[in-house]
Amino acid sequence: MPIHVRAATVADADIVCEFNSKLALESEGKTLDATLLKPGVRKALADGNKGRYFLAEDGGQIVGQLGVTYEWSDWRNGWFWWIQSVYVRPEARRRGVFRSLFQHVQQAAQNDPEVIGIRLYVERENHAAHGTYQAMGLEWTTYQVMERYPL
Repeated sequence: MPIHVRAATVADADIVCEFNSKLALESEGKTLDATLLKPGVRKALADGNKGRYFLAEDGGQIVGQLGVTYEWSDWRNGWFWWIQSVYVRPEARRRGVFRSLFQHVQQAAQNDPEVIGIRLYVERENHAAHGTYQAMGLEWTTYQVMERYPL
């Protein structure tokens, strides 16, 4: 059965929170604070200006997710869509779930004339993800991410 990709809704908040928690633990060894995660996910799902999530379904079961947030580039006069919160259930990996999610988002981005590119950040040591993303045509940039968190 083919993978079906759809936009997540507020009704999907619990599965998005579950996947985000599993992603953080698996990729970074971090346990997310549910008192921050749950309202953060709900706000994103309720307000498309904050971001969007897409869910992959296989046989009616949600098997993966991909989040998108936005960055305006004044240098390039357009939007970059940032891919984040990518998670695929372990038993569904290597079956085209991420590819389906990525292609869905890429097509949506290509259909919007103001979107000029897709970016993502990935954990430095997550070599399996590096290979997957490179296979989808993503390339390394010269930038490194710095942050001050919490403020």
